[in-house]
Amino acid sequence: MLGGLIRRLFRRGPSPVEVRLADAKVLMEDPDSATQGFADLSVLAREGVTEAQFLVGQAYLNGMGVPPNLVEGVRWTRRAAHKGWAKAAFVLATLYLHGLPPEAEEGSAQGPSVFDEVRPPPDQKPDPDFVKAAHWAKIAAEQGNADGQALYGYVLSAGPETIRNAAEGLRWYQKAAAEGCAQGHLGLGLAALAGAKTHDDYAAAAKELKLAADKGLGTALYLLGVMSERGTGVPQDDAVAMHYYEQAAEKKVRGAQAKYGLGLMAGRGVDRNAGRGETWLRRAALAGDAEAAAILGDLYGRGGDLPPNYAEAISWYRFASDLGHAASSHTLGTLYQAGVGVPKDPEAAEQWFRKAAEQGNKEAVADLGNLALRGQMSPEISEDVMKAYRASAEKGDLLAAFNFGVCLAQGVGTERNEEEALQWLRKAADKVVNAQFWYGRMLLKGQGTEQNPEEGRAWIQKAAEAGMAEAEAAYADLLVQGIGGPRDHGAALAFYKKAAEAGQVSAMFSVGALYGGGHDIPENRALAREWFQKAAEHGNPAAQLMMGRYLANGLGGERDLEEASVWYRKAEAQNVIQASAELSALNAVRKAEQAPVEG
Repeated sequence: MLGGLIRRLFRRGPSPVEVRLADAKVLMEDPDSATQGFADLSVLAREGVTEAQFLVGQAYLNGMGVPPNLVEGVRWTRRAAHKGWAKAAFVLATLYLHGLPPEAEEGSAQGPSVFDEVRPPPDQKPDPDFVKAAHWAKIAAEQGNADGQALYGYVLSAGPETIRNAAEGLRWYQKAAAEGCAQGHLGLGLAALAGAKTHDDYAAAAKELKLAADKGLGTALYLLGVMSERGTGVPQDDAVAMHYYEQAAEKKVRGAQAKYGLGLMAGRGVDRNAGRGETWLRRAALAGDAEAAAILGDLYGRGGDLPPNYAEAISWYRFASDLGHAASSHTLGTLYQAGVGVPKDPEAAEQWFRKAAEQGNKEAVADLGNLALRGQMSPEISEDVMKAYRASAEKGDLLAAFNFGVCLAQGVGTERNEEEALQWLRKAADKVVNAQFWYGRMLLKGQGTEQNPEEGRAWIQKAAEAGMAEAEAAYADLLVQGIGGPRDHGAALAFYKKAAEAGQVSAMFSVGALYGGGHDIPENRALAREWFQKAAEHGNPAAQLMMGRYLANGLGGERDLEEASVWYRKAEAQNVIQASAELSALNAVRKAEQAPVEG
């Protein structure tokens, strides 16, 4: 009895410091009193209270009761970490993974005033420091902090080779997971995915990811959505995938926002809702998802569920381009080149094609070459493009070899050298269809070598059989004329038709000419007239002349002198001298037919 009394008399209550710390923490929980709470914590921190130092650091980092200040936040967090506060070591490791400015380093000169908001400029974001992150994460991990264990596992698994240790990283992930840490389960899931080969391997990864997802971890929710969409390790189910994507999207996982937005737009696994889908795509894009921004550009450019809006489309393409999306940069170049939604501007097209090429878009490299060949590119840029072509060609890029060969043949951005051009085109011809056409054409003309009609025709035939419309028309010409091999008007007609269906206007005229008579195929004036009209409507002057003749003489259809005059005038406007002569004759005939008959 006496012993109990003594214990009660000498039982230690909370110290004054503990009471002050508890009161300050309560004040920090209410935004209205957070300023006073921070002031009280600051006094305790200066007195050397470790937890107060950590909380002051958190306040500066999060802007709680004081303006945000990264440097001061790191300084106070480091003080607590040095004194063994595990959560401070974990936070410090996290900060190093995100990258810290030099002034936040230990021993640096005093930074800006604590009343200044300190954030690194967006274009000057420091690089992650995996070595220092590993140092502090290890301290937190060894003190039993589960989040620190998971973070240390990540640094050992994903860090640079100098510190990477996958087996040790896995061990720390397992320790964290055993404590119920969501990040630990995520780490185990990611490790399992990295080495998965069988369905059971993927199923094991999905099991760990599910444990992390059940704790609300956005990345795990997103990955389970991907696995459910593909049927990898779990049953394929679009509805389940969209459910995961929706949850991850709500947690600001931008990949999930894009996936969920696309699902809503298409009605895949979820009720179709174009407006809501666009909203999620927009969120993903604004969060930095370049693909989502590009998709929005496509949606507004094409129209459909959303009304066509070129200004909006171009805005999103620019946004995606700024995020490094090469295809969007190329699309912008195409729009400025054609004048779709924007004024036609070759200089702007060049700038966007150049940016796309720098971002790795090979189509843009070819488009730059085409601009140079047409003389629509500034000489200094042409020279730079040619240097890039040569460098890529020498590394084995056959498309670059083709472009460089064409420029050598034409003297664009470099001195004309047909012999060297022929060598580069021959290298590219094994795989590049356009190179087959160009190489064959140079052999036919004897450019850079002696004329070789037979081999030239064979290369053009290869390109034609591969479906190149220009080569189809050129090969058909050779078949008609019997150059480099026998004549074959029937085969020529088939190739002309293929080229015409692909939009080759000269081929449309040639089909009409073959049906018009005098060739080794049955004459059919009605079909000839149809094909001449197609070519004439596309602006072919020779076809316009033929339409005048066919209509004036009633060939292949009814005679129509008025319509014949229209086509003659169109041909005449394109400097077809014969059209002027025939139009004069037609006018004379019309006058004669309209003259009164004397009784």
